[in-house]
Amino acid sequence: MKTILVPIDLSRASARVCDVAAALAKSLRGRLVLLHVVPPQTVALRAPGFATAEVRGMLAALEKRSTEELLELGRRLKRSRRPVRVIQLTGDPVPSILRKAAELKIDLIVMGSHGQSAAYDLLVGSNTHRVLRRTKWPVLVVPIGRPQAG
Repeated sequence: MKTILVPIDLSRASARVCDVAAALAKSLRGRLVLLHVVPPQTVALRAPGFATAEVRGMLAALEKRSTEELLELGRRLKRSRRPVRVIQLTGDPVPSILRKAAELKIDLIVMGSHGQSAAYDLLVGSNTHRVLRRTKWPVLVVPIGRPQAG
């Protein structure tokens, strides 16, 4: 096993997913590819009262912040002494993940699961479950658990 794709959403759980992937890459002498997919912003910018330039500026600032967080996570993982590549794309997350997996000829996908109920997943779904249903690659799901109150 050589290439491990790690799609992350930059939530607090992403660090745990990356740590598991880094440990696996180290033991298998593999390399990591961190992938963050920014969903396209579909805001109705022509609505009355919308300050189009301000909204575009805010969206650009959010994307820049995502890039900075992703690069920082990549730098932290490089300390595991395994090769790490960092990629950020804009698009629909699941098709983007699967396209990148094919393009990179990956061997494994490592993703987190927030541990929602089956009813939640049925109604809302999750990117991890959507990838599991559509992928041809093995997927290691890192349980994150539910956020704790307080």
